[in-house]
Amino acid sequence: MVVFQVIEPGFLTTVQDLGRWGFQQYGVPVSGAMDLYALRLGNRLVGNHDCAAGLEVTITGPTLRILEQTLIAITGGDITPQLNGQPFPMWETVAVERGDYLTFAGLRRGCRAYITVAGGIDVPVVMGSRSTYLRGRLGGLDGRLLKTEDYLETVGSAARQIAPGTQVPAALLPAYRAHIEARVILGPQMDFFPSESVGAFLSETYKLTDQADRMGYRLEGAKIKHADQADIISDGIAPGSVQIPGDGLPIIMLADRQTIGGYTKIATVISSDLGKLAQAKPGDTICFHGISLDEAHSILGDMEQALLRWQQSLDGACLPECGSKKYQMSINGQQFHVEIKEVGI
Repeated sequence: MVVFQVIEPGFLTTVQDLGRWGFQQYGVPVSGAMDLYALRLGNRLVGNHDCAAGLEVTITGPTLRILEQTLIAITGGDITPQLNGQPFPMWETVAVERGDYLTFAGLRRGCRAYITVAGGIDVPVVMGSRSTYLRGRLGGLDGRLLKTEDYLETVGSAARQIAPGTQVPAALLPAYRAHIEARVILGPQMDFFPSESVGAFLSETYKLTDQADRMGYRLEGAKIKHADQADIISDGIAPGSVQIPGDGLPIIMLADRQTIGGYTKIATVISSDLGKLAQAKPGDTICFHGISLDEAHSILGDMEQALLRWQQSLDGACLPECGSKKYQMSINGQQFHVEIKEVGI
């Protein structure tokens, strides 16, 4: 079913889901939504599985003509959405009619909004994902941004029925601020930095430069000195990895990051805080706070439990799964088989 006609595409609007996992060994980035939390909540508001594709809107929104009666939701950054010129409630299930127009009047807070629709956006599945990777021209609509006169279809009906007017509970709503406190786990190349450099990293405030995109954020502020050299033999880059290149200024690696890199990494932003970073824009400030791996696991577990309780209040059932992927890995010569169920991240 064709649901949207693109009248104006906006600054940077792409189709995104939870990402293209399982192909980094071949050099294929994960991509996916920058703010996974906002996309997941948007999908739940319209009855979709977490892994359904939606539209990621950056800074300025598109103008969309609604072609069929359906349910939509808008989550993430506030870009002043409007339906037929009237305010559109964010973080809420909204019924729209054929002939309605969805527009955006300007950025208020955050940076990226997510438009979800019952059934999810239907574009070809490439390597298990509908996400758009712009640099590789992969996924989405021919691997590119939306453009005028694009038409967007849905996959089918939603996984479950959600009543219009359903809202995300206040306790689950994220706060998007111009100053971000990002929690990190130190390492993995801690031996490349003297203790005073680690102290500076955890005590200074950094500003996000205009060199910020879906691949990563370059920061300006206090320079981090290396004990000897900035380069390492290239190894894997996790979401949220904080690289320190030779100039001493941190780079936070994000959704479209390369799969490996040769700069030392002083820390990794925990997954629960990546959504806050996704909503940062040039000029915003960031500071880092070190926590333990156990604390990071606890924070993530609490977040997932809160999301599960809300889901159960909606339909009285456990969150439906999107599928699963199976992996084989070797650790210290011992073989392990791992199955990852794709409910969320």
